[in-house]
Amino acid sequence: MIKRIFSGIQPTGNLHLGNYLGAITNWVAMQHDMPSIFCIVDLHAITVAQDPVALRAGTRDMAAALIACGIDTDKAILFHQSAVREHTELAWILNCTARMGWLNRMTQFKDKAGKDKEGASVGLFTYPVLQAADVLAYKATHVPVGDDQKQHLELMRDIAQKFNTDFGRQIFPLPEPIIPKTAGRIMSLRDGSAKMSKSDASDMSRINLTDDADSIVAKIRKAKTDAEALPDNAADLKNRPEAENLVVIYACLNKISVDAVLAEWAGQGFGAFKAKLAERLVETLAPITSELVKLQADIPHIDAVLAKGADAARAIVAPVLAEVRSVVGFL
Repeated sequence: MIKRIFSGIQPTGNLHLGNYLGAITNWVAMQHDMPSIFCIVDLHAITVAQDPVALRAGTRDMAAALIACGIDTDKAILFHQSAVREHTELAWILNCTARMGWLNRMTQFKDKAGKDKEGASVGLFTYPVLQAADVLAYKATHVPVGDDQKQHLELMRDIAQKFNTDFGRQIFPLPEPIIPKTAGRIMSLRDGSAKMSKSDASDMSRINLTDDADSIVAKIRKAKTDAEALPDNAADLKNRPEAENLVVIYACLNKISVDAVLAEWAGQGFGAFKAKLAERLVETLAPITSELVKLQADIPHIDAVLAKGADAARAIVAPVLAEVRSVVGFL
């Protein structure tokens, strides 16, 4: 069996440091380890209301950002989901395999729908089945996941297993999670208990990949901390979320452990630490920002890259869907 990675990302446009350190740096590393498919999931995006013009722009911007961050489109496949119709065909077939009870247990639907579950779209409810189709259409064997996606991967495996059992054929592998050891859970610069997010009303809560050097320095200087010095061990950061967040960012940027950071900075205050952190952020992000701006201005190039990726994706999924159609009993 060919080992293959599949991962998707929403076309939310402006990426921030949390996206970069939490997922994308690991995607860049993984593309060298095994065949990798990275998908901009615009079908998932429309489970909630979207402005069509903004959606198209966000899809292109996300492609540009991923390339600027280091995704090599000569090595990995990069495409947008709606360009490969087999995703939706397989999603329907798997909707007839998945069970209501399984979907009812999905905590993300409850979180996203909030108190208005009856007013949520059916697409939002069946989102995890389309997510399963995304992966299984490629017979992907490995999926990078964060803590918030573990339940969806378990559902994906349940759907694959039930389909295989129902039709007496091992059509789909059961995908394994990849939980990168170097992934950082990056929190808001204003609230260490909340993830860094584009949806936060305060731009000071995040470092955007489009921020210039002055903005980065200002945001880190004003980032919330506490009055205590940096400790000499990670355990003493556990009740200091803002301090821990800055240390984690520093560790991720330098590809070292939190303990190694604290060994260097123990007993010191945040003034010098923030200055060094800002310097390292500018050094890391400046070339990415420069390349991103250049790519965003070249829409024909981005469209050509995505079209090439979609062609490569269709070449993989076409025989898989032919096999599925035959097993299910379609003419």
